[in-house]
Amino acid sequence: MNKGFHPRISVQRGMALLCLGVLLGNPLPGYADKRTFEMTIEDTKITLVDKQQFHTFAFNGQVPGPLIHVKEGDELTVNVNNLTTLPHTIHWHGMLQKGTWRMDGVPDTTQAAIKPGDTFTYKFVAEPSGTMWYHCHVNVNEHVAMRGMWGPFIVDPKTPRPIEKKVTKDYILMLSDWSSKWAFKPGYGGVPGDVWDYFTLNGKAFPDSQPLRVNKGDVVRIRLIGAGELTHSIHIHGHVFQVAFKDGRPLPMPYEADTIMVGPGERYDLILTADNPGRWMVHDHVDSHTMNGDKPMGGLMTVIEYNEINRNDPFYAWKDKAFVPDFYYEESLKKPYGMYDAPAFKGQAIQ
Repeated sequence: MNKGFHPRISVQRGMALLCLGVLLGNPLPGYADKRTFEMTIEDTKITLVDKQQFHTFAFNGQVPGPLIHVKEGDELTVNVNNLTTLPHTIHWHGMLQKGTWRMDGVPDTTQAAIKPGDTFTYKFVAEPSGTMWYHCHVNVNEHVAMRGMWGPFIVDPKTPRPIEKKVTKDYILMLSDWSSKWAFKPGYGGVPGDVWDYFTLNGKAFPDSQPLRVNKGDVVRIRLIGAGELTHSIHIHGHVFQVAFKDGRPLPMPYEADTIMVGPGERYDLILTADNPGRWMVHDHVDSHTMNGDKPMGGLMTVIEYNEINRNDPFYAWKDKAFVPDFYYEESLKKPYGMYDAPAFKGQAIQ
């Protein structure tokens, strides 16, 4: 036995560290936790931009749904209560469901859809790690494409990659599309021939979206999630980013780019260094996706704002805009593991 090594003291120290981790909500790497979440599905009215509203079937009354942030290997129980007048399920997109295929959330294949007023309990292990998401799998053409039935699901790895350890700012951007023809006709829409005329980041179109605020020197992780019907070509001005993860999985050879195509269901994690102070546009390079109905300069757009640059230019669209923190779940991602609602996304209940 090595001098200075005391088994009893080492065990006591290990147990003390584990207990401290449990209290903080972030146990030591390698320890799985059992986590139980309560979720509702509600008829909710949200505003995409200006006066354009939509009837949605919203998880916990918000679009996007609440952030679920857990560790790889955690055992999850999610009790889902359907408060709407239509049937729904939840598919945990990206989860392998090894030995739990009945939890995959596909109606008439793995389960009966959750009827109005009923509750269904999902139980599964969070694996693999990465940027995942969840969404309804009943009438996905409507419920996912234009009723806002989606939310972010982030599973931290047991062993983070070196590039992940350098990140100082972490943002989630869910890309989606809407056809105003069906805004208040639940049970319809999402059909071939629809005209998609509104486009959003986290359920909001520019200028009602929010900036990504950074400091010079930040290492920024941008998690793009294709939650809608269309493919989007996301371009970031003033920077070159690394495409580091695809569908939650680390790429063996990350590559550099300034534009990335994101298709329905796809996820890409971009890593960029904030080394060029200014105000820089982030937008869909499918030009028709930067419209609000028939009005230009809207849709899928936001701005990277450096805190070192003032925001007082009279021509700046967001000169007097009130900043809403956690619009990209950046604050919730810093909290202990769990499920977090975001007040910025709450809609109005429809009775």
